Amino acid sequence: MATCWQALWAYRFYLIVLCLLIFLLPLPLIVQTKEAYCAYTIILMALLWCTEALPLAVTALLPIVLFPLMGIMDASEVCIEYFKDTNILFVGGLMVAIAVEHWNLHKRIALGVLLIIGVRPALLLLGFMLVTAFLSMWISNTATTAMMVPIGHAVLEQLQGSQKDVEEGNDNPTFELQEACSEKEVPKLDNGQAVSVSSEPKTQKTQEQEHHHFRQGLSLCICYSASIGGIATVTGTTPNLVLQGQVNSIFPENGNVVNFASWFGFAFPTMVILLLLSWLWLQVLFLGVNFRKNFGFGEGEEERKQAAYQVIKTQHRLLGPMSFAEKTVTVLFVLLVVLWFTREPGFFPGWGDTAFANEKGQSMVSDGTVAIFISLVMFILPSKIPGLTEDPKKPGKLKAPPAILTWKTVNDKMPWNVLILLGGGFALAKGSEKSGLSEWLGDKLTPLQHIPPSATSIILSLLVAIFTECTSNVATTTLFLPILASMAQAICLHPLYVMLPCALASSLAFMLPVATPPNSIVFSFGGLKVSDMARAGFLLNIIGVLVITLSINSWSVSIFKLDTFPSWAHSNTSQCLLNPSNTTEPGL
Repeated sequence: MATCWQALWAYRFYLIVLCLLIFLLPLPLIVQTKEAYCAYTIILMALLWCTEALPLAVTALLPIVLFPLMGIMDASEVCIEYFKDTNILFVGGLMVAIAVEHWNLHKRIALGVLLIIGVRPALLLLGFMLVTAFLSMWISNTATTAMMVPIGHAVLEQLQGSQKDVEEGNDNPTFELQEACSEKEVPKLDNGQAVSVSSEPKTQKTQEQEHHHFRQGLSLCICYSASIGGIATVTGTTPNLVLQGQVNSIFPENGNVVNFASWFGFAFPTMVILLLLSWLWLQVLFLGVNFRKNFGFGEGEEERKQAAYQVIKTQHRLLGPMSFAEKTVTVLFVLLVVLWFTREPGFFPGWGDTAFANEKGQSMVSDGTVAIFISLVMFILPSKIPGLTEDPKKPGKLKAPPAILTWKTVNDKMPWNVLILLGGGFALAKGSEKSGLSEWLGDKLTPLQHIPPSATSIILSLLVAIFTECTSNVATTTLFLPILASMAQAICLHPLYVMLPCALASSLAFMLPVATPPNSIVFSFGGLKVSDMARAGFLLNIIGVLVITLSINSWSVSIFKLDTFPSWAHSNTSQCLLNPSNTTEPGL
């Protein structure tokens, strides 16, 4: 019997795929309409994404097969959805991020900021959170976490050993940063962050507990701030790009309402508030409420703080002066951000509105155009000051330096599976529109007009925050956003009033190690239990939903004009005329 169950478990993914295909068949066979066919595809993909019986990207390819066979869309129409402008923005933005990571510019930024912040316990947590959040705005959350966790644990190890060195009269050795190991034992000595409030020496057990708590707090600070920082820019995390692409696909006449500048104006203050509240919560949870102790005011702590500071300073010095490639990447990165901000800012004429406008006065270039342009420049410029050097593999022959960005580097680090996943989401949204499923859903959701919009927003944010703990945040937004767009049209509510909270809430994956890669990385380093992450993440999820609710009902109203029902979202004019009260002040 045991062998039978083991065999079933070994073949569970094959069985899940087969069972889902068969058990869902009555829907399209009994209800032979395009709406039912599209619903079958969406439900099948949703369950496959939740169970991960197939790779996420493979599941995202199903519309290419099912939509033409079911008569919903032509194959040529479906395939176009897999390489839209939003996908181009994803590729271009990630190429620039790969260049930043390849030339270690992100590590120089991280160590430089930590030197400024200092190593007092509370400030050390804040420093790591600020650096991680800033980097995750531009490069992947996973890469940011993977870089910051070893740095954080190296600093903790030096804090832990500094007291013993001081007591024995030894100098602290220079410390070469190494990757931490998952089998590393929990440190046994004081980390220097806990200041004794009395003259009595601490026991070894107390020191061990304080260091263990600080280790846990620092690990969670890094992974949480990586997820929080990604919401600040439209390219910071994939759900943001999913929202932009879905809005442009479902509402083609929206006038590019979600661009880099408008998103940044909405999401950056949200990120800052959530980051600071997270810092306070994690500080209280793992360092206690004695803020005098947390900020390192006490006797006997200066030596340990200096030792930890020396670790960061040594690592920064080992990087050496900025190379030509680093300087070039820095200049191009700053240029990219400036061009993104000034292309079509909305509150003043941008260069895209004026120099590159079409007959209607709309910008002919997009954020993707800018990202690809900067990426192409990186493929052209050399990584060293122009000049010839001898090829070490072929003595006597001269060799030009490699470009700042090479295709091998891009190909090795580019997550092509996410590109396909994005395309699958856009294909689902277009299929829902073509089949009439969106309109059908909208009609069924009209009773929601009797619920206050602000309450609807909170409920949806909580639902998405719970759902994203169990499945991919990209899959979550891909499934929810088209439904929310239909709901907003049905009740004459600004679509972004419910779509923006959904996109942000999908990044609130704080409770489980499997919820998001940054959580898995810090969990693999040891020192954390699932209960520790769940305890810290539960309240943080609540805080995140409240902050999102605050932002969507305050400064976001003026940025996106959320107090009106836009003309580009009209699908049922008579319904709007019957319910004029829903067209103004949705969040008030």
